[in-house]
Amino acid sequence: MVETFGRHIRQSLGQLSYAAGFQLFLFKETFNFLGKRRIGLRVLILQILFTGVEALSIISLLSLGIGAVIIIQGAQLPDFLLGEQLYRILIIVIARELGPLLTAFVIIARSGSAITTELGNMVVSHEMEAYLSVGIHPVSQLGVPRLIGMSISMFLLTVYSNVFGLLGSLTVSSIITRVRLADHLSALFANFYLVDIVASIAKSFVFGIIIAATSVYYGFSVSGAITEVPVKTIRSIGVSIVLCVIADGIIILLTMLVTA
Repeated sequence: MVETFGRHIRQSLGQLSYAAGFQLFLFKETFNFLGKRRIGLRVLILQILFTGVEALSIISLLSLGIGAVIIIQGAQLPDFLLGEQLYRILIIVIARELGPLLTAFVIIARSGSAITTELGNMVVSHEMEAYLSVGIHPVSQLGVPRLIGMSISMFLLTVYSNVFGLLGSLTVSSIITRVRLADHLSALFANFYLVDIVASIAKSFVFGIIIAATSVYYGFSVSGAITEVPVKTIRSIGVSIVLCVIADGIIILLTMLVTA
């Protein structure tokens, strides 16, 4: 039993060491990407199109629905729609929390899983060896553009989600209270603070980096069997969600310390 436990510890430490080394190499190549020949530019553009543009419809629907539900449920509370607290609640709940998190979950399920599956299938079909044979490192060609593209897309989608969520909630509120939408928007902007914008932007970039780095790592960690691909994909999704939630909590704590 002790031997089995020790073997498990050694394997875990070995995997952790490999993961840390892989991530360091990935980020090193990311910083060198702009100074190199644009060998991965096409992959970068396609990643932005797939992660960002093609996800606009589901993000729009989800954001509008969440914003409307918050107002409809909050309308059951006395004076919820008439007080100044409405705008701060919407900003905190939508712009600082639900907007970045829900966008991250959509990206994990849609793009993160696709990256892991695609890279895993390329490992199984020995396409990585083809890149190495012509002097191109697969991580530089396939991993770095996906990391940059997903980070950019995550930021843009978070802004898009926040706008639609706040606009949807204020539209429903104006219908219920018969207050002009322009008045709601004016009051909303008056209740926006710099910390709200910084927290939302920070979460979008951090979540994007976490999702991309995790997805790329598990895609490249497929050893050669086709049956490993779905296993790595499921593990990538789970780890990405957990890391994003942990990162969200850390950013919340930092925000509280800054504003205290």
